[in-house]
Amino acid sequence: MAFKLISEAFGDNGPIPAAYTCDDRDVSPPLGWTGLPAGTRSLALIVDDPDAPDPAAPQRTWVHWVLYNLSPASPGLLAAISDTELPPGTRQGKNDWDRTGYGGPCPPIGRHRYFHKLYALDAVLPDLGEPTKAVLEAAMKGHVLAEAQLVGTYERRNK
Repeated sequence: MAFKLISEAFGDNGPIPAAYTCDDRDVSPPLGWTGLPAGTRSLALIVDDPDAPDPAAPQRTWVHWVLYNLSPASPGLLAAISDTELPPGTRQGKNDWDRTGYGGPCPPIGRHRYFHKLYALDAVLPDLGEPTKAVLEAAMKGHVLAEAQLVGTYERRNK
């Protein structure tokens, strides 16, 4: 079975419902995974938007969520998951709002793509504090067994 990342809220390359964005509840979507490779000791999740601020002229990748040391025994993450509901041992890094936790899509213009990237790692990472995406990616180097990806899109109707 292939390593897959799925959501019951949206399909790959499908629209993300407003509930998971700044235009509504701004809570995390439900995510699940299957087909973990043999030897997986932990998982890391990075959610980012490479289309910021304008998909017609992107200037940067905006980071929405950084998680690491997710247990491979966990089948996924509930919608609107709180810090206390994360699987035991899970750590959160900083997003580009300079806070930990999920920050939903809130594009200033156009339809943006939101990449949900799940990494199967052959190690449990040391305590990195509240790492940025770059710090987490550096810590994962040489430990990635596989990557699964789910892309959602969002465009604001009324700003």
